[in-house]
Amino acid sequence: MTAGATLTIDLGALAANYRLIRQQVSPAQVAGVVKADGYGLGAALVARTLIDEGCRHFCVALLGEAAALVPHVRGEADVFVLNGLLPGDEAECATLGAIPVLNSLDQIELWSAQARARGRKLPAMLQFDTGMSRMGLSPEEIDRLLATPDVLDPIDVRFLISHLACADDPTAAANAEQAERFRAITAHFPGVPRALDNSGGSFLDRGHFDLVRAGIALYGGAPRAGANPMHAVVALEARIAQLRTIPAGTGVGYGLTFRAERETRIATIQVGYADGWPRCLGNRGAAYIGGVRAPIAGRVSMDSITLDVTDVPAEHLFPGAPVELVGPHQSIDDVANDAGTISYEILTQLSRRYDRIVVPVTEGAHNRSLAQ
Repeated sequence: MTAGATLTIDLGALAANYRLIRQQVSPAQVAGVVKADGYGLGAALVARTLIDEGCRHFCVALLGEAAALVPHVRGEADVFVLNGLLPGDEAECATLGAIPVLNSLDQIELWSAQARARGRKLPAMLQFDTGMSRMGLSPEEIDRLLATPDVLDPIDVRFLISHLACADDPTAAANAEQAERFRAITAHFPGVPRALDNSGGSFLDRGHFDLVRAGIALYGGAPRAGANPMHAVVALEARIAQLRTIPAGTGVGYGLTFRAERETRIATIQVGYADGWPRCLGNRGAAYIGGVRAPIAGRVSMDSITLDVTDVPAEHLFPGAPVELVGPHQSIDDVANDAGTISYEILTQLSRRYDRIVVPVTEGAHNRSLAQ
């Protein structure tokens, strides 16, 4: 153990989350979203775990991510490139065997040309913008496509997809509005499987079409506001590097933004913003030692954080003592709330500087959670 903290990845919890989502959306299939290197946990590691659970569809964002993943799943699962292709990437994608999500008429025309050049149909997803104004064919492009459907003749359209803007809020009217637009558009393509829902959408109280794309919920993040039904997949534990007692009035850290109001015990840990711990958590976030909250005192530095451990029992305070950053008392969603962001950002920023322990899938692992 040579790093300032240890990240534990529980593959049993990951597998259990996949099964929970699959049960939630049945009879729809579940695709695993493994972009950003499996949300920072390792795309190949996540994909191999989910293949053992029956997952046969994976989504990445970029062609480069697909190139890294395809060798690990070739012949067992499809890899879809959600952001589509930049002009000139068509030949590489086709040779790789990845499947692009076509988000514009230009992308459709270039992929069709690549298929004609190869003398065979090439697979793709086709994405429509139903209200998010991000990826996908615009309403104007959809009308043009419906007027010239032969442009799709060289393409094996595997799925028609869109993406929800407000799925984490089950009360948002936009969810039903987007679903209705999606139904209206896809009615022009009878028989083609459809995919609309992400993690949050998977828990909306309605049908889920033919495929859902599960992302943050797989990794233990809350798919929507309220109680989180998912198992915690990650835990992060640091160790105390140094302890000191400072008198009242003493400043701590860069800018001396923390001033001790009493004689204060300070513990320093070897984690900072270079490790993905948000700098904005200075004077607002916390860690837990012996189950007791230890507020961050002062700014988060690049490689260290100072904690006010005055209220932590002395038996828990010694060099090398464990410090919980993510675990039973503080989830990734809790950290995100303190930082004013979302769990996606916390998870994907966790550094490669951490030691990593991978807990394998074992019998009964679905009953175990790091949050228990």
